[in-house]
Amino acid sequence: MENKVKEESITPCKETLQFEPLLVECQTPVTVVLLLSCPEENILVKACEAIHTFAEKGDENKVSLLGLRALEPLCQLITHNNKLIRRNAFMALGIMATNGDVKRALKKIDVIPSIIDKLSLEEDIVVHEFATLCLASLSVDFVCKVKISDNKGLPPLIQLLSSPDPDVKKNSLEIIFNLVQDYQSRLELHELGGIPPLLELLKSDFPVIQLLALKTLQNVTTDTNTCTTFREERGFEKLMDILSNMDFRDLHAEALQVVANCLSDSKSLQLIHKGGGLTRLMELVLTPNLPEIQSNAVKCIARVAQSSENRKLLHEQNVEKVLVELLSVADISVKTATCQAVSVMSLYLASKGSFRDLDGIPAVVQLLNNESLELKEVATQALSNLTHGNQLNAFAVYEAGGDKILVQQLYGSCCRTVANSAAILGNMAGQEVIRCSILSHGAIQALVEPLQSTDTQLLSAGGLQPLVNLLRSYHKEVLYHACLAINVCASDVNTAVEMCQFGALEMLQEINLSVNRRSRCSQLAMISLLNFNLSAKYSLTSHLASTDIISDGFYDAGKARAGQRIHTLEELSKQPVNEYQKIIVVNTATEKNKKDDKHKSKTQPESTTEKAWKMMDDVSLQLLVNEAKKSILPLSDERERCAALARLVSEAMGGAVEMEKLHEFSWLLHLNELKFQLQSNVVPIGLISRGIHCHRALLFKCLADCIGMGCTLERGECGRAWNEVLFFNGNPSMNERPSQPCRYIVDLMHQPGSLLTANTPAAVQYQTI
Repeated sequence: MENKVKEESITPCKETLQFEPLLVECQTPVTVVLLLSCPEENILVKACEAIHTFAEKGDENKVSLLGLRALEPLCQLITHNNKLIRRNAFMALGIMATNGDVKRALKKIDVIPSIIDKLSLEEDIVVHEFATLCLASLSVDFVCKVKISDNKGLPPLIQLLSSPDPDVKKNSLEIIFNLVQDYQSRLELHELGGIPPLLELLKSDFPVIQLLALKTLQNVTTDTNTCTTFREERGFEKLMDILSNMDFRDLHAEALQVVANCLSDSKSLQLIHKGGGLTRLMELVLTPNLPEIQSNAVKCIARVAQSSENRKLLHEQNVEKVLVELLSVADISVKTATCQAVSVMSLYLASKGSFRDLDGIPAVVQLLNNESLELKEVATQALSNLTHGNQLNAFAVYEAGGDKILVQQLYGSCCRTVANSAAILGNMAGQEVIRCSILSHGAIQALVEPLQSTDTQLLSAGGLQPLVNLLRSYHKEVLYHACLAINVCASDVNTAVEMCQFGALEMLQEINLSVNRRSRCSQLAMISLLNFNLSAKYSLTSHLASTDIISDGFYDAGKARAGQRIHTLEELSKQPVNEYQKIIVVNTATEKNKKDDKHKSKTQPESTTEKAWKMMDDVSLQLLVNEAKKSILPLSDERERCAALARLVSEAMGGAVEMEKLHEFSWLLHLNELKFQLQSNVVPIGLISRGIHCHRALLFKCLADCIGMGCTLERGECGRAWNEVLFFNGNPSMNERPSQPCRYIVDLMHQPGSLLTANTPAAVQYQTI
């Protein structure tokens, strides 16, 4: 050690002859650590004190003491009968525990029960300080938190929140904060009466204690019963005192989080409102010349308004009037927070009208001219919600000159602002006079670039439906750019499905049948849309190429008529069971929700939420896929692989059927029985054990795609379907030069595995008879 440590020894009292006091000088840590095992109490006092002093000088010293095995004796000495030894041992152990390596070593020693045992009020206050310091270091670890809870550490820690020593308060509070990350500890804290002392600490002279108290309250007030106690102890009023004091500005964010927790349910909000708390919060919002307080208070209102019931109560308190007033405040942070609150309140139908009547819409439109990118973003989000499903508000935006500004926003760099702007324009475009104005400002040209982006914000903001609606236009340039944008967007599978739901396929079919409206671009848009929606492609074109790989969620709903809307699998599954519809679906996944991703906005108007639709698992198909990968994929000869797969499909679907006896093959009755059992028109293909051409061809295509064997899927008439494969004639193993590839139709019905040369009588007979 750097300083000499002088110790006096005490000879054993049992000896009749005793040494005179012996002066011992220790200059190295190893010697002092050895003295921790000495039976002399005075030496132990001095040794623990020296180790504390040495450890205080830095992490390097702490690690050095760890290497000298100082932890074990210190952990024993904290239970010593001598108070001074116990105190100094705790001081040394507490300081050492702040080091990461020491903390990891302490986890392996069962010291937590001994530390908790010394937290009683009768113990020395210095022991309290360093015992809690040690536990504070350990309590960040999950295993240690469990040990602290299991050894009843929370009750004494709650008592120590009232300690006269601020360090003890701070350490105890830190441990409690770590413990209440766990739900059970949050409940226990409430049951043990921990809320009043936590509230008392909000008056502390030390900001670090106030902050820890707020963070702890932020966690525990997520529990309803705790919120009740918090109200009864006048916790809300104490928080409002903090929020009203600019000296506590560093605490405002955490204080508002607690306020929002206490106001999150309508019952709490009602009770606080009756006590005048809501009025006080509104007064705080309108406090002049204190923009920081105003901003934080409005953020709290926005959080409270996340609940639909709370929105109703806030509306009854004319919160819209307060928010519209704040839109004219000079401070950017206040305007930004206010727009966020307007956005959330606009989800309540009555509030949409209130904002319009109070001239709040022109005020928000004017904010689009501000230089702040963040303010522009939240302003467009507010206008998007205000105009969603509300044509009067859409017209109010138009009257305020918003359509021109919004078109300009489409050229912006912020994806969210662009997406929100597109959504607002889409909401406004339902009115012809507004639509013409939007187009006159160059909206189509402005939309081309954002639609070519890979960012999904436009889809999330609901910009796809307005885009699809542009396909109704008879304006040549508008139609051209709309088709160009759809061609780009269709490269994303979810986007392609979404556009099909909005009727894009039917509109494009109509366009491509028109001599005056069709173009190369409209044809490309149609092809792109179909290439990323194979179910629709097969339904409309009756053909899938070898490059069209079937994936989970593919379904065959039969051939669609020209112009007929292509329903999604979810829509088809919800239709009443009938004898005519037979939708065959492919699903090789297990326990996976196949609901189409709607990319809905997080802030959409209130509606009844239905239970998420889930596609039925198909265990039989999974077994077939596994069998194909196990027994067919390893085959080296392509023809043999094709024949083996054909036989596997035939066996799964009822085996070979003679052509003359095909009419006796009761596939239709079997399929209707499956529909009745499932109470659905949608049948997983793996459940079909008696299938004809259309079922077998689809299964063959599905399994072939799974093992990387190229084949097409072709639909004929009267339930006929087949697969075409390409093979080269000649034998590569005998060094024969391969000829041109030949197309073959795979027999899956009569002589499974046979290859019928395309366009020959045998092939034609398979396709038609």
